Amino acid sequence: MKRIEPIDHPINATVTLPGSKSYTNRALIIAALADGTSTLRQALFSEDTAYMAEALRQLGIPVKADETAKTFTVEGKGGKIPADRAKLFVGLSGTSARFLTALAALGHGRYCVDGVARMRERPMQPLFESIRQLGGTIRPLHKDGCLPIEIAGHGLRGGTAQMAGDQSSQYFSALLMAAPYMSEGLDLAVIGDLIHGQYITMTIKSMADFGVVATAEEERRFQVAPGQHYAARTYDVEPDASAASYFFAAAALTGGTVRVENLGAESAQGDLAFVDVLAAMGCAVEKSAAHVRVLCPGKLRGVDIDMGAFSDTFMTLAALAPFAEGPTVIRGIAHTRLQETDRVSATAQELRKLGVSVAESHDSLRIEPGPMRGATIDPHDDHRIAMSFALIGLRLPGIAISNPECVAKTFPDFFARLEEAVHSTTRSAHRL
Repeated sequence: MKRIEPIDHPINATVTLPGSKSYTNRALIIAALADGTSTLRQALFSEDTAYMAEALRQLGIPVKADETAKTFTVEGKGGKIPADRAKLFVGLSGTSARFLTALAALGHGRYCVDGVARMRERPMQPLFESIRQLGGTIRPLHKDGCLPIEIAGHGLRGGTAQMAGDQSSQYFSALLMAAPYMSEGLDLAVIGDLIHGQYITMTIKSMADFGVVATAEEERRFQVAPGQHYAARTYDVEPDASAASYFFAAAALTGGTVRVENLGAESAQGDLAFVDVLAAMGCAVEKSAAHVRVLCPGKLRGVDIDMGAFSDTFMTLAALAPFAEGPTVIRGIAHTRLQETDRVSATAQELRKLGVSVAESHDSLRIEPGPMRGATIDPHDDHRIAMSFALIGLRLPGIAISNPECVAKTFPDFFARLEEAVHSTTRSAHRL
């Protein structure tokens, strides 16, 4: 149980955040495929990245982790998977599950991929079908379209494939990263709508950083020419924009200022769009090449916004909404019902505990401001619900988070970082 103490002053803080989970796990996969040793600096150390690193070791790819220095050292094997047998456990890490499935399909042997009970419920059928189109063999061990699976690896031919885009961009990222080591390369078409396309942009950028070119035709078709290879390198992981949203929101809730270092306007992370939501609510936002700064001097106003493209931050907005003037409507979030928990229903349920009026549809939440009461929040084993609802406790007495340890999935020291920001003195304000 973690109790959150309200504060009676604006937050004025300069914050340096952990590395991006999305970039760290992409870099681990790419470095494993590269020829030579790569060093990943300022990497995220969390449950998700630990599962990824250990799975790579099980595949015979040496990964040295130095949590104190925030570095991973990866001995890439030039597109080869040394192990011919491996059991890969991914916990509740969606990126690990999807990325490792495509990686293991490049190998020659038998590889099992499994996770916790909730991960076994999360859909993966489109990825399985596309791997089969590209010459791979995947056998479900429990239920079609879900983990656990057995991959009978004999390399991937590659070539043309098509895949539904309305469930997860991670399927596309998984295939793109493996594509340089498919004998025919990859020509992948999108069926229907594509969600979270900015994460594929992150993947293409990560691939380019290691020397491989992937092309995108208006997010309808992705191609990787055969014969390319990743080059090992030293790689700096930029801070996590999803994690930054909690600190920007803390500034909004307290009428303060937060500046996040080393996260700039040119970042490809889609969740940085959360600061544009804060601007629509009345905050001032400054983006430079080296930092992003949010200043919230007055009252917040409600917004009506589609967050489908950066839905990992919708719960952060839901935590702000009860304090705004006027209702807030959050749209485009139906796909989040298939994530760590049913995020739409869980968010509505926990807000109602606080006395908040919430109208829930399949794809949206409408949140009305009004009187609130303290309560113990059940994060439903979802790190983002725990972190978002902790913010409410900065303004509302009586907020406690049960199972606060669930934040370890992506941000193990979140509560310590939040407390540090809360107690930052105004002497840091001159740097903002």
